[in-house]
Amino acid sequence: MDSHLLTVILLGIVEGLTEFLPVSSTGHLILASELLGYNAAEWATFNVVIQLGAILAVVMLYWRTFWNVAMGLFGLDQGALRFVANLLLAFLPSVVLGLALHSQIEAMLGSPTIVAVALIVGGVAILMIERKLGTFRYSGVDRIPFGRALGIGLVQCLAMIPGVSRSGATIMGALSLGVDRRTAAEFSFFLAIPTMMGATTLEMVKNRDALMDASVNWGDIGIGFVVSFIVAIVVIKLFVGWVSRRGFAPFAWYRIVAGSAALIWLLMR
Repeated sequence: MDSHLLTVILLGIVEGLTEFLPVSSTGHLILASELLGYNAAEWATFNVVIQLGAILAVVMLYWRTFWNVAMGLFGLDQGALRFVANLLLAFLPSVVLGLALHSQIEAMLGSPTIVAVALIVGGVAILMIERKLGTFRYSGVDRIPFGRALGIGLVQCLAMIPGVSRSGATIMGALSLGVDRRTAAEFSFFLAIPTMMGATTLEMVKNRDALMDASVNWGDIGIGFVVSFIVAIVVIKLFVGWVSRRGFAPFAWYRIVAGSAALIWLLMR
């Protein structure tokens, strides 16, 4: 297998493996570019498009949930209306801050050191939150109060710092606000759809010239998309069962170890 194809497959695996785990997919892709030595700018369009594979995995696995919500909306079902309202409320802060701070966010994406530090700090934060969890009061996305859904969305905005993790911030925010582990994880999956679609659309518009360029290798993008999709399906199915029983501490320790190793390597090279 040549090195180019290996990079395509590895990046697809990284995206699918880390997008829905509280370990930061963006951070891992940034560190991967440093470790593998490839030009991250040349793969920017690739990384943006293959995110859609991870999004499709959520849609495929939870299609019955989305179908029931869609049917409920036609009948003005209160549960369906609250489900959609909670997602929109949680999505809103990232739209406002994402557009307002776009240039600052772009600047941080070029710093692997920020990623390493954020991985460590985020890991410590997860351990602290896990140890202080009280009684879970809310089970089911449609049962989360509107104010708490908005609060989860505000916490998700911390993920604009590369290395923080969108899913990690969303899940930890939900847990801190009384949402049970399974619902927190699933809310993170559902919220990923509008959040990632919005971010991906913004990046595709920004990189529209590159996407229209004849030099874009759609074969590579197709492979990365499929790899990301398959890996994300496996991860989501295993992740929900795992966190429902054992919590998030193993991911916190992984973040601390990976972030520390990356920081040491970056400082010594």
